[in-house]
Amino acid sequence: MDNPNKTNGADPRADLPGEVRVRFAPSPTGYLHIGGARTALFNWLFAARNGGRFILRIEDTDFSRKVEDSTRQITSTMRWLGLQWDEGPVAGGPVGPYFQSERLDLYRKAADELKARGAAYDCYCTPEELAERREEARRLGRDPRYDGRCRNLAEEDRRRLVAEGRHSVLRLKTPKEGQTVVEDLIRGTVVFDNALLDDYVLMKSDGVPTYNFACVVDDHAMGMTHVIRADEHLSNTPKQMIIYRAFGWDPPTFAHVPMILAPDRSKLSKRHGATSVEEFQEAGYLPEAIVNYLVFLGWSPEGGEEVLSVDELRRQFSLDRVTKNAAIYDTTKLTWMNGHYIRTIDLDRLTDLSIPFLAKAGLVTEPVDPSTRSFVKAILTALRDRVKTLGELPEVTVYFFRDEFGFDPKGVQKHLSSTDAAGLLDQARAVLAGLPRFDVEACETAYRGLIESLGIKGGALIHPTRVALTGRTIGPGLFDIMALLGRERTLTRLEKASATAREGGPWPEPVDLGYPTVPGQAAKTS
Repeated sequence: MDNPNKTNGADPRADLPGEVRVRFAPSPTGYLHIGGARTALFNWLFAARNGGRFILRIEDTDFSRKVEDSTRQITSTMRWLGLQWDEGPVAGGPVGPYFQSERLDLYRKAADELKARGAAYDCYCTPEELAERREEARRLGRDPRYDGRCRNLAEEDRRRLVAEGRHSVLRLKTPKEGQTVVEDLIRGTVVFDNALLDDYVLMKSDGVPTYNFACVVDDHAMGMTHVIRADEHLSNTPKQMIIYRAFGWDPPTFAHVPMILAPDRSKLSKRHGATSVEEFQEAGYLPEAIVNYLVFLGWSPEGGEEVLSVDELRRQFSLDRVTKNAAIYDTTKLTWMNGHYIRTIDLDRLTDLSIPFLAKAGLVTEPVDPSTRSFVKAILTALRDRVKTLGELPEVTVYFFRDEFGFDPKGVQKHLSSTDAAGLLDQARAVLAGLPRFDVEACETAYRGLIESLGIKGGALIHPTRVALTGRTIGPGLFDIMALLGRERTLTRLEKASATAREGGPWPEPVDLGYPTVPGQAAKTS
C-alpha cells in the first residue's frame, strides 16, 4: 500500500489544509500521450502558481483494458518531463491509496450510503433485455436510454429476481426535470437538461465502480478543489454533479481545456505521427521543449512569447488565458522549439543527453571515458546549432567516430568526380602536413593561403575537402572538422579521397544507422 497513514471511518479530508488541490488521473492503458501530458502539465502549473498540491491518481479499475507496465511508463515519463507529484504512487500522502483498484471498499461503502438515502437502486435487467429495449426504442424513434424499469421495483419483485439468480447493478435515480448547471472556468456557464440523462450505472454487477462514480468519490475523498481536464469530459460533468448532489457534497470547480486536433482538424490519432511523449523522448526531444510546446496547446502568455522557461511558466500560468478553441497539433513547431533548446541549454547537460543516442547507434560505448566525453562535447560545440533533435546526432556525427562512412552521391558527383579535385586534395594535404601546429586557426590560414596562391575561388577547394573528410556537403565549419579529426585522420582521408577520385570510385554508400530523427519518420542514413 502506498499510504501508511490512511484513515478509516472518518472523513479523510478533515485534516487537509485549505489549499488548492488538483489531480491528474490517467488510466494505465498505454503510454502517456500528448493530450494526457498536457492535462497533467496544466494541473501541475496551476498547483505551482497557487501554492497548492498536485496529486497523481491511477484509475485502474478497467481491468480489461489495463496494460502491463503502463503505470511505470506513465510515471517515468512524467518524471522525465519534470511533472513530479506531491501525493500519489511512491510519494504516498494522507488520502491514499492512490490506485483505484485498492479503493474498492470505499466505493462499496459509498454505494451503500446512496442506497440508504434512496438515491440509488439495484437494477436486475440483463444485458440481453437492455439491448432489446434499446433496439425497440430506436425503431420507435426514441432515445435508447434506460427506461427505469427497476427504479421503483416492489420488494416482492426484487426477491423473485434474486431467486432467479440474477445479478444486479446499482443505478442512480437521476432527476427527470430541471437542469444541471456547470459553472466552468473556461467554458463559462454550461446548462444540461436533466431529462436527457438516464439512470446511469454507478456500480457494475462485479462490484467495480463506473468511471463517473469512482471519480466523484475519489475527488471528494481526496479533497480536490479544482478538476482540470480535457473537454471531452464535459459531458460527464452533469452526471458527476448529480452524484455530488445525491451525497450532499460540494463539487470542485471545473475547468475543461480545449481538445487537441490534428493539422487537418480531425481527431488526433496515430495516423498523424507520434502521439505519445515517449516516442518524442526516444527521438531526441528535450523535456523542456515538450513542456514549452504543450503549454501553448490552448494557453498563451500575456506577452506573446514563444519560448518560456519552466520557472517562467510556473509564474505566468493561469486558467483565464486558456482558450475555448481547439488546439492544433504541429510537430514542426515542436521540432523548431527543440532546436532552440539544443542550441541554448548547458553544454555539459547536452553532452550527457546526447551520449545515449550515440551509444545506441554504436558510435560510442557507455559508460564513456573522460576523453570520449570531451570529444563528444567538442563536437557538440561545433554543430549544436545544426540539429533540431538528438536523434539526428548519429547521422551528422558518424564521420567523427568512424573512418569508414558513406558518401553523398550528389556531393561526390559535384565535387570529387574529376582529376582536378584529386590534385587539389593532394596540394591541400601537403600544406596541412607541414603545419607546426594543427588547430582551427592554423588550418584556415593554410587553406586561405593555398586558395590565393592557386588563384581559385574558395569553394573550389573547400567543397571537395568537406566531402573528402565527411562524405557530405553540409556540416559544421570545415576547419572545426579538421581540428576535431586531428592531423593524422585529416591527412589520411584526403589521401584516400584523392586516390579514389583518380580511380573514378567506387565511393562507399550511405549506411543505415537505424535511428529516426522525428517520430514516425524512417531512419536516416550516413
